[in-house]
Amino acid sequence: MLARLSPDVRQYLLITGNYWAFTLTDGALRMLVVLHFYKLGYGPLQVAMLFLFYEIFGVITNLVGGWLGARIGLNRTMNIGLALQVVALSMLLVPSAWLVVPWVMAAQAMSGIAKDLNKMSAKSSIKLLVPGDQQGALYRWVAALTGSKNALKGVGFFLGGALLTTVGFAPAVAIMAAGLLLVWMASLFLLKRDLGRAKDKSKFRDIVSKSRAINLLSAARMFLFGARDVWFVVALPVFLSASLGWDFWQVGGFLAAWVIGYGIVQSLAPYVTGRRTGRLPDGRAAFTWAAALALVPALMAMLLVQGQSAQLVLVIGLSVFGVLFAINSSLHSYLIVSYASEDGVSLDVGFYYMANAMGRLLGTVLSGWIFQRYGIAACLAVSAVLVTLAAIVSVALPRHGRQTVRG
Repeated sequence: MLARLSPDVRQYLLITGNYWAFTLTDGALRMLVVLHFYKLGYGPLQVAMLFLFYEIFGVITNLVGGWLGARIGLNRTMNIGLALQVVALSMLLVPSAWLVVPWVMAAQAMSGIAKDLNKMSAKSSIKLLVPGDQQGALYRWVAALTGSKNALKGVGFFLGGALLTTVGFAPAVAIMAAGLLLVWMASLFLLKRDLGRAKDKSKFRDIVSKSRAINLLSAARMFLFGARDVWFVVALPVFLSASLGWDFWQVGGFLAAWVIGYGIVQSLAPYVTGRRTGRLPDGRAAFTWAAALALVPALMAMLLVQGQSAQLVLVIGLSVFGVLFAINSSLHSYLIVSYASEDGVSLDVGFYYMANAMGRLLGTVLSGWIFQRYGIAACLAVSAVLVTLAAIVSVALPRHGRQTVRG
């Protein structure tokens, strides 16, 4: 069956398989660390701080990783990411007495580097596997890759909780490390050599994008993901547990369901934003969808301040937020790959996902601080402000008239 497929499709399937395998371990590892250290007596904010280096090193990796991909090829950066995740998992297999905060933060830093090398490599590779005149196909391939990744991250949350319950922390980590090791070994032999290597040797100063469109899109992405994580990382799980009395499995289940639903909507985004109208999305679409998204957290914050049922407001409101956020994210993922230069595509994509990581870092820090000082309604109000900033920046993105879907 696979032999009948074109080489580009086989490479796409291999890249997607690598990305899926990595994503499962990434989601499961996050849930394992949260649950395990919560059981050990760590407070929610302390647990969140374990992931601080994960986000900080994500910023650095996206900035440097794009340059590295252009220099040595995306096949190598993807394989390096897989190998580093195996190392990060192995670091958590030490005796429990060694699992002190600095050691776990170091393992999370390694995992953050691995995650963003893998993501940058996967999304950059798609640009090189789809003909330049088939932008409709490019949008669908990127949406499918991104959406499936987020759905599987939600599955990873469930997987982490299930493994922790059935086999315990160390055996769960060992199972994931062994599985990912096999994926890495297969990738070393099967992934096409020199994929994504720039024809001209990229200089280190090239890591900063020179494209106005990419710089604007990167700024919008930073505000967009800051707007999600300002309530998602710390505020929501702590509020559901401490204020609404949800059991921890209910909190984890809700977050997992949210991420899975978000991933499914991402995969379907091309049919919502362009396929039915026969037009490809551009800067106008990015502004419109961001403006619509900004209304949701603003309305939620207002309802909470007025004393409406917090459980009802959060469950319904965040479900709507998830749908609109998924469409915004999918639009951005297509636009960055579309805007990126084909020669050295990883430089542009890496710079853009550096901004994405900056947004996550900003949201993580703000989530703990604002929730602790002012509460969940304030987190949602700040989310609305950040999405509004993303919409304002998107006004200046290129518009391409009436370009139609091809491919």
